[in-house]
Amino acid sequence: MAEILIAGAAGFIGSHLCDRLIGEGHNIIGVDNFISSDGSNIKHLEGNKSFRFIEKNISDGIDYTDKLDYIMNMASPASPVDYANHPLETLKVGSYGTHACLELAREKKAVFLMASTSEIYGDPEISPQPEGYWGNVNTVGPRSCYDEAKRFSEALTHTYQVEGWADTRILRTFNTFGSRMRLKDGRAVPNFIIQALNGEPITVYGDGSQTRSFCYVDDQVDGIIKLLFSSVTSPVNIGNPKEMTILEMAEKIRDTLGSKSEIVMKPLPGDDPKQRRPDITKAKELLGWEPKWSLEDGLEKTIEFFRKALA
Repeated sequence: MAEILIAGAAGFIGSHLCDRLIGEGHNIIGVDNFISSDGSNIKHLEGNKSFRFIEKNISDGIDYTDKLDYIMNMASPASPVDYANHPLETLKVGSYGTHACLELAREKKAVFLMASTSEIYGDPEISPQPEGYWGNVNTVGPRSCYDEAKRFSEALTHTYQVEGWADTRILRTFNTFGSRMRLKDGRAVPNFIIQALNGEPITVYGDGSQTRSFCYVDDQVDGIIKLLFSSVTSPVNIGNPKEMTILEMAEKIRDTLGSKSEIVMKPLPGDDPKQRRPDITKAKELLGWEPKWSLEDGLEKTIEFFRKALA
């Protein structure tokens, strides 16, 4: 049994990590300030003896007196809608927040996991993207507050590792979907599902030819936990390498729901990546991980969640 602090515990992926790790017998200390989440994702954990919650902005520092074995920094606005509305907070949580978590890990001699992102690759010039690819990122573009916050957090985490100040892990998540995404999340899968369920036009940005790879949240959580309990200190991609266009995803969701919604095109936001596909060779070889859920089964579960949320 381990004592695990999860920053961003009320978020989409963070809340699933809480459930899985509690189910495996660990004690969780959840931390969140609800800037891009609310308490609904962890409400079912109220009264659970294996879960404690602290409402706190980690950018302001973390004081915790008890023992900790692991610290996971899952905290950050992650949707383009959120980091566009909270650019300074996004930069702070990737810098001050990451530093606070690392200092706590140093104090407690705890393993630290940093949740980075495929966005550190920017608009990639190679596909799939391996961990050794340095990326093609605009430092002063509309996405830079998120991209650069994550790139800085990786550099900071790496520094603590090489200096011997903390035992660290760096996770690079790719597009993930599933239950507990917000109704107004702003990302493709929840947008398309809600629009199709409501019979509204499905909005695709650009011509829809940009690609993404979509990983169901249960697979993502499996990979994160394997990395957390491993000894791998260099960055690891966790995502589904099956690539598809955004237009194909919109059509897939519309057809799955039997919706009559038309698909309409809107202008593509600035610096939107043309391709996104992980090379997961490292995760396979070092963690023994690869996704198991099919897109169809994952969408079925996700649609069921949004049906209930809209009811």
